[in-house]
Amino acid sequence: MSGLHFEWDERKAVVNVKKHGVSFEEAKSAFYDERAKLIDDPDHSGNEDRFVLLGLSSALQLLVVCHCYRGDDGVIRIISARKATAKETKSYP
Repeated sequence: MSGLHFEWDERKAVVNVKKHGVSFEEAKSAFYDERAKLIDDPDHSGNEDRFVLLGLSSALQLLVVCHCYRGDDGVIRIISARKATAKETKSYP
């Protein structure tokens, strides 16, 4: 996997695994899902535009990945990741 660049807060990554059972490394793989759905997240956008990606990970789990884009180079900053709910799964293309 190449072409996309990612970053995240290491402390948040550890907390995310404990809370949701999903690593940011796995979440990163969902961005390579050709069928992934990108959704604006205005409710959680403050100083930056935030987005939600609904995509299949390399471990074949459907994930919801909250993220934003940083800088002019478009680095993807992963904020959180979790398994999709049953309702979210129905909206997966």
